Amino acid sequence: MSNQSLSLTPALYDYILQVSLRESPVLQALRAETARMPQANMQIAPEQGQFMQMLVMLCGARRVIEVGVFTGYSSLAMAQALPADGELLACDVSEQFTAIAREYWQRAGETRIDLRIGPAGDTLAALIEHGQSGSWDLAFIDADKTGYAGYYEQCLELLRPGGLIALDNTLWGGAVVDAQRDDEDTRAIRALNLRLLDDSRIDLSLVPIGDGLTLARKR
Repeated sequence: MSNQSLSLTPALYDYILQVSLRESPVLQALRAETARMPQANMQIAPEQGQFMQMLVMLCGARRVIEVGVFTGYSSLAMAQALPADGELLACDVSEQFTAIAREYWQRAGETRIDLRIGPAGDTLAALIEHGQSGSWDLAFIDADKTGYAGYYEQCLELLRPGGLIALDNTLWGGAVVDAQRDDEDTRAIRALNLRLLDDSRIDLSLVPIGDGLTLARKR
């Protein structure tokens, strides 16, 4: 029994993967390729990818928005949990990183992902302008931290009541409680966490998985 979340030792983390991870061969290969990149720490953990799949299924999601694609691991994980008529709108600004994503999506035979290259704020604004407010089921935000507050507001507008927003990196490597950290990204995450705490439009849970995953359910 424990009255707080356990700290994960390397052995305990390995055990979690051994007894619970169900990763498709293509996801496994994509994770291995991404791990060789200098920016590998931008990739979500595999157990978080599987958790995101569970959220898609629990929400009964058919329409998903992703803000921040990187090499496409989270996109592919969530898309694989969608129904046959589902769709995932993936927003990113990098042609370089998303070229890897496209390769692995194609390898997986995944056709439900619609990649939009350009500022995510513009893409989301266009959806709102074209009358799509209240018509999406789930949004995953994992992009530039100073943009989180804006993406959150746009995604909240786009979600149906009962829809879910998942925001990644909300523990920010522990920097949120480090008094020596006062950079712009850290300040943005701290401010967002406090803002969500007081937001009466949502139900809230910050889950200590990966680098912290905040779940906000639209009321």
